Amino acid sequence: MANPRGAPPLLHPRHRRLLRSPISRCACLLFAFAVLLLLSALRQVARVDFPRPDAPRQGSSEHLWASIGYGYNACITPTSRYKVPGESDRYMTVRSNGGLNQMRTGICDMVAVARLVNATLVIPQLDKRSFWQDTSTFKDIFDQPHFIKALEGDVHVVDDLPESLQSAPRARKHFTSWSGASYYEEVKELWKNQKVVHIPKSDSRLANNGLPIDIQRLRCRCLYQALRFSDPIEDLGKKLVDRLRYRGKFIALHLRYEKDMLAFTGCTYGLSDSEANELTIMRERTSHWKLKDINSTEQRSEGNCPLTPNEVGIFLRAMGYPESTWIYLAAGEIYGGDKYISKLRSYFPNLVNKEILATKEELEKFNNHASQVAALDYIISVESDVFVPSHSGNMAKAVEGHRRFLGHRKTITPDRRGLVELFDLLEKGELMEGPQLSSLVTDMHKYRQGAPRKRYGSLPGSKGRARLRTEESFYENPLPECICLTGKH
Repeated sequence: MANPRGAPPLLHPRHRRLLRSPISRCACLLFAFAVLLLLSALRQVARVDFPRPDAPRQGSSEHLWASIGYGYNACITPTSRYKVPGESDRYMTVRSNGGLNQMRTGICDMVAVARLVNATLVIPQLDKRSFWQDTSTFKDIFDQPHFIKALEGDVHVVDDLPESLQSAPRARKHFTSWSGASYYEEVKELWKNQKVVHIPKSDSRLANNGLPIDIQRLRCRCLYQALRFSDPIEDLGKKLVDRLRYRGKFIALHLRYEKDMLAFTGCTYGLSDSEANELTIMRERTSHWKLKDINSTEQRSEGNCPLTPNEVGIFLRAMGYPESTWIYLAAGEIYGGDKYISKLRSYFPNLVNKEILATKEELEKFNNHASQVAALDYIISVESDVFVPSHSGNMAKAVEGHRRFLGHRKTITPDRRGLVELFDLLEKGELMEGPQLSSLVTDMHKYRQGAPRKRYGSLPGSKGRARLRTEESFYENPLPECICLTGKH
């Protein structure tokens, strides 16, 4: 059977070593192990990239930092068939749900939906009920006049409903997730009886694949051009990038070792009993987190847990980054504070965050506004020489997609499942940090550094609407619709 999606050979060096063990001589166990390897490949394959043969040599200084765009560039110009929208008396009001990046991609989905149904979009309301309880409005985070102006040729956008419709009855509609253009042709019927339709959730309302190319390119124009951050955020973000560049090349590390992430995923490896209990209580009390009973050991072994700060330190050093490397910590409050961060700092002393780079006065205006602070992290992550997310999530996917759009800037996606195997061997004393570990880790991540490739569809074997959940996100990799080889538009 051929490897699915062009994945690397299933028999990784670490697997060959295991197969030489006495256990491997048992036919039944060997068969079971082979099945597990195949399942692992299917889970991880969407992260695999294939660099050109003339890519910088593995282990060289150039290789550590080099971008790998290979002539691919953004291509978001509308086709000749695309027309300026006509006048419409239909209006859409939207409540964007989730954190910053979930709201950002959801807003761009709503822009595309407004185009599909020929409706005027009212500036979306932002989520004020999420974990962060942020009261920021649209114009606090985004450049609202620029957003409206930039989309003039695509969708009519207004600050608010006309006076005559302020108290008019509204239809309320939860759009079906991952829907295509034909679904929204039917949705137009909603405006027959009311002029205003309210959408209470904006995330994942559009399919990743199978949409007209002009709709896909509109999503990209929205996210990468129209939805610009407000001037105060942009200005400080650029200042912090300049301060980092003054020190040299740097890694932006999205360390998802925050309380809400650990509680949600049920990941308690390395924590004390009291800390693990605190996270369990938080998960049980959060009503919209449906999964309550989670086996932390299984979560970690399956690669579903964010890397710990200590594991990130081991990983980056094994990848070849020297102790002198500057690392920007793009994260909220790290669970356990310095008790755990100190382990990462022992590997990389030049570890900085917003609070170190910016003055107290510069950050004061952003206090108690988590989404605005997250926007600063986003700007720095996109502009970094290397981006490393410790866990997949909305920000990691959005940053990776943006970096691909800007020329496939280097993004290293840790193979968490494979790394856990190595970390466990280290803990048992069966493997030592040094050349052997470095060879295993670099080989494991040879094809996980952001090289150009087409977006993947659903995993083999997935069926029905459930298969859509296994597709790679459009915003994580907008190739081929919004990224083309030079001259191939």
